[in-house]
Amino acid sequence: MEDSAELESILPYLPLVIGSSRRLLWPSKVVEALEAMSRGPDHSRVNCGEVLSIAISDMRASLSLADPLALSAPLGYALFFDELMSGADSRKWFAEDIPKLANLLLRLPSLLEVHYQNSRAYGYGLRILGPQQPGMVLLSQELIGALLACSLFCLFPISNRGLKHLPTINFDQLFASLYDSYSESQENKVRCIICYFQRICLQMPTGSVLFELKLLSLEYHPWQSFLSYPYADFWTKSTIPLCPFQVHSSGLIEDHAIEALEVDFANKYLGGGALHRGCVQ
Repeated sequence: MEDSAELESILPYLPLVIGSSRRLLWPSKVVEALEAMSRGPDHSRVNCGEVLSIAISDMRASLSLADPLALSAPLGYALFFDELMSGADSRKWFAEDIPKLANLLLRLPSLLEVHYQNSRAYGYGLRILGPQQPGMVLLSQELIGALLACSLFCLFPISNRGLKHLPTINFDQLFASLYDSYSESQENKVRCIICYFQRICLQMPTGSVLFELKLLSLEYHPWQSFLSYPYADFWTKSTIPLCPFQVHSSGLIEDHAIEALEVDFANKYLGGGALHRGCVQ
């Protein structure tokens, strides 16, 4: 595989390594574990949430991931797959879906190599975009599924994510929250995510998804046709008084008079707390 600035930017945040032949690889111990799971629970013994969490911990150890999982994550996996999920659905999940997800993960290195080969001419490769850096990333739905499977198995390294202000990506906090502070909404959120994996295991979609980061420049230039974006502390340091206004904490914007504005206080990270206890974004 040819060197790529795009790949180099994202490689520290992927669970893969580059081998001597300059190809993306899983460590051999991870390959063994995934191959065992791909053959089904009779071969891997991964037949319940409790054993799945042990398998996840073993693969993380093979990846030398130093950051521990959320303390209650193993209990959350066991709670969902062994108690909240019906017996029939749980047996199907471990007999059919887990083997297919393991196979998908085994293909992740080749999926990424094809991705970078196809995106080389257009600059749409998976990468880290810095501040004030617009760009587009084009991912196949199969590659997206493989990356999300890494999240389910908590295989992404997270020690350096804070340096780039990257949000949560592994699902350990999601399952830990289910155990630590159970709620029906949290259970249904996990069910929704697991349903996604069940659907792609049933039939892998063949489309692509384009992600685009657009930019409002920090600096204003007369020749630009768009407004500049204020600095982060613009509002906190502003001394301009607000005009008179009324606040309505309930109702719909359509029911109010003209010149009404609806305010949504979003999380500063895309997705907000969706992989913790949040259920809004």
